[in-house]
Order: sequence, then structure tokens, then C-alpha cells
Amino acid sequence: MAKVVVGKASEIGPGQMAHVTAGGKEVLVANIGGVFYAAGNTCNHAGAELHEGTLNGKELTCPWHGAKWDVTTGEMTWFPQKLKPIGSYKVSVENGTVYVEV
Repeated sequence: MAKVVVGKASEIGPGQMAHVTAGGKEVLVANIGGVFYAAGNTCNHAGAELHEGTLNGKELTCPWHGAKWDVTTGEMTWFPQKLKPIGSYKVSVENGTVYVEV
């Protein structure tokens, strides 16, 4: 596993998202109430970049077709068809910098 810099914690406020490409993976990082979570950034329905969607609490909505994901676990919470989880990643904050392990 590689630890990748996402950015400064102060620049990703509560309810906001950031994204990085690391190790060939697209990863979304979300700040939910001051706690950072990371999940896959690509909707596996049609390939939308999820950081372009909306975040309501811990629920992330795909910008293209409205699939809903729990960003804390990477599990799908709603869509007319069953989709695979987008996955989740470990996040850490050290000296004010957010890192994700991929």
C-alpha cells in the first residue's frame, strides 16, 4: 500500500470532497463532520466521476444517473439495479495533511 497526499485538511471543509489519482485508482475523499473518508471515485454503472456528484451527510449521489453510495463504506444505498461497491480506503491526517492509502 502506498500513502498518497490528498491535500491540506483545512482546504477540505465539512461536506466537501476532493479526489486524487494514485496507483491507477481514482479515489474520492470526503469530509463528513470533520472525519475524512475515502471511496472509489468512479461509478461502476456508467463511469461517472463521483466527486462531481452531491454529498448529503454520508450519502454520495452520482451526477449522471442518481445512484447513491455510502461514502463511509463504499456500499451502494440506492439504485434500480444492483451495483458492486465502489470500495473504501484508509485515510489519515498527519500535521494537517490528509493522506489516503491505495
